Amino acid sequence: MMKENLLHFLQSTGLVCHQTALEVAHHFIDRKISRNEFFLQEGKVSDEYLFLEEGCLRAFAYDTNGSEVTTGFYTDKQVVFEVSSFFNKLPSKENIKALTDCEGWSIAFAELNHLFHAIPEFREFGRSILVKGFASLKDRMLTMITESAEERYVHLLRTRPELFQHAQLKYIASYLGVTDSSLSRIRKEYSKK
Repeated sequence: MMKENLLHFLQSTGLVCHQTALEVAHHFIDRKISRNEFFLQEGKVSDEYLFLEEGCLRAFAYDTNGSEVTTGFYTDKQVVFEVSSFFNKLPSKENIKALTDCEGWSIAFAELNHLFHAIPEFREFGRSILVKGFASLKDRMLTMITESAEERYVHLLRTRPELFQHAQLKYIASYLGVTDSSLSRIRKEYSKK
């Protein structure tokens, strides 16, 4: 597996030059995750930062009734890690599990942190990625408040259609904050439009 997509990702913000991207990419190692394998389990400290080359992972936590609630999906060309556990070195409250066989490039916290301190332009890149992640999380939180279930479904269908190929509908329903039967009804009504 070649690192072209990782290099493209490292240069995507315009903050990292090609030579620096090559230097940083050299520290990432090949990582495979089998379908149904955990990338991270609740109670463990996240120490791995993954650039997902291909595949699909699902993040979830358990609510107070012990039911799984999907908190996120990761697909091709996305970064996978549990930010709070990774940076604060606290046990994760979230699980991240492969829905398909996955391949990517991985780096441990200590090595990533060393690179952030050693390469100022890479540190700025990291900050930029965190800001985008925070903005995305804020947008998701607001859509859960300001949009109807159907609007959330349509938005997900348009922006992340690949999820419907890899994720079970019960996981998508949970992610959208609706029951399985509500999602079925929404899908049925939307298909008539």
